[in-house]
Amino acid sequence: MAVCDNEFEGQEFRGRNVSRERSDRAQLLSELSTELRRMGIVTVMFHQVMAEKLGVNVTDSRAFSILQQTGPIPAGRLAELTGLSTGAVTTIIDRLEAVGFVRRESDPTDRRRVIVAPAEDEERDRKISAIVGTLLTPLAERMAKYTDAQLVLILDFLKTGIEFLREQTVRLREEDEADA
Repeated sequence: MAVCDNEFEGQEFRGRNVSRERSDRAQLLSELSTELRRMGIVTVMFHQVMAEKLGVNVTDSRAFSILQQTGPIPAGRLAELTGLSTGAVTTIIDRLEAVGFVRRESDPTDRRRVIVAPAEDEERDRKISAIVGTLLTPLAERMAKYTDAQLVLILDFLKTGIEFLREQTVRLREEDEADA
């Protein structure tokens, strides 16, 4: 996705002149790296607290979140999306099934394959909605200061980062498997 390279040239953005910042790209990239690490840390901490409120561990909570987004999927696909081994995902599914978060279904086209689906639970879903709902209005208020063009740039940055981290997760997993 191409975002106009010069669209913000010379503009003030969060108190910074974009032209001046280009002359100090190394410092800007260093600051960006630092802030991304900080964001990663607070994101992990947020997900830890959310998982605790739901009565599961953070890995299981994230796997469940994926299932909420995808709907029923094969267990192998959940392993791909989490970047975890199929053995680890089987253990996650066991734990989530034990607390009523997911159910296993037989694949109607291949009985050897297991489909994992989020289980219906109105109380749990209300709890999740309450937690997530408290984030949406303040987030929208904070995002209101950005133009549509800036939001497109932010969205592109996030999608690029997600793709990069997925690739790196696979790479690290493959290194572990090669070393084993």
